[in-house]
Amino acid sequence: MGVMIVTGAGRGIGAAIARMAGAKGWDVAVNYSRAKDKAEAVATAIRATGRRAIAVRGDVASETDVVAMFQRVDAELGPVDALVNNAGVDYECLVGDIERPGIERVLGVNVVGLMLCSREAVRRMSTARGGKGGAIVHIGSISARTGGLPKDCVYTASKGAVDAFTHALSNEVAREGIRVACVRPGLIQTEIFDTNLGLEQVKELAKRNVPMGRIGQPEEIAAMTCWLCSAEASYVSGFIYDVSGGR
Repeated sequence: MGVMIVTGAGRGIGAAIARMAGAKGWDVAVNYSRAKDKAEAVATAIRATGRRAIAVRGDVASETDVVAMFQRVDAELGPVDALVNNAGVDYECLVGDIERPGIERVLGVNVVGLMLCSREAVRRMSTARGGKGGAIVHIGSISARTGGLPKDCVYTASKGAVDAFTHALSNEVAREGIRVACVRPGLIQTEIFDTNLGLEQVKELAKRNVPMGRIGQPEEIAAMTCWLCSAEASYVSGFIYDVSGGR
């Protein structure tokens, strides 16, 4: 299949994508910022399937870290064939109370980091630059369409930027052998809810507001993401796919 980089892959949706990619035949770079032990565990699980995998530390909001991450992948796995921009952070706060550092951190990771990683991938994938093509998949959020959960205005705005960048980048690199798409998860059972609304409350919210009547699982996002990265999606680019139980 080739080499895939998954950012923010130490836990949650990113970990599910990395594991599924390994199971489907990809060699995987498991990026993490802080959770080294979890990222190493994901890489170990992938290697157990017979594929190559490395855990690579790097804060995607740091240009230095992003460049170093891609250089390490070049050296240890080879040029990237698929990039999944999954890394993201939240900042729960009413707009009347938001502070600049919180805004900058969310935009730094969710938007700037995504763009920097995409830049490095394009430099390696583009047929106009000597590459052999590839796929870039952004993990957005259904909040960009619905307005998000309470106190999520900054996060929601960052995911709206991801939607716009998906369309623009796809148009720019479509003739250079690169496909670009976005997956927008709905309510998915991950650790993110342990520290804000609470998982049980979110499950009840899903029962009331999701047509399917349940919360989603990380593997359901991973399945769509891995398909978009695969040759089966060879004529798919520029579009955004909601994985949200019909919401």
